[in-house]
Amino acid sequence: MNAAPTAERLSLLVGLLALMLATVPRYLAGDHDNRLALITIAMVVVAGAAVMTWRLLDAGERARLPRLARRLGVALLAGLALMGLWHALFTAWLSWQLLIAHAATLGLLLHALWLWWRPAP
Repeated sequence: MNAAPTAERLSLLVGLLALMLATVPRYLAGDHDNRLALITIAMVVVAGAAVMTWRLLDAGERARLPRLARRLGVALLAGLALMGLWHALFTAWLSWQLLIAHAATLGLLLHALWLWWRPAP
């Protein structure tokens, strides 16, 4: 098993942070203070792991990050479009908070599958 940090791992950590941030409005609107506290703690831990991963990357891996960031952005936008379409066609409209939480989840899943299917050169 390769334990060396890679740009792909960092892009997944950044995507996970985006996903966690997307759930915050949902918890604020629902007045879920305990869940909000737990997700905040988890965000701090994941952000710390992302910073440590960034510091351990060599120059070649860091050079690949802009391309992976664009891939992540495309995946998050695709997740938003697909979830918007799904909610429009198959569900009663619940809230924008739920939409962005679901969209970020799908976007991160698409990004992870994209990395697995076609690794960045």
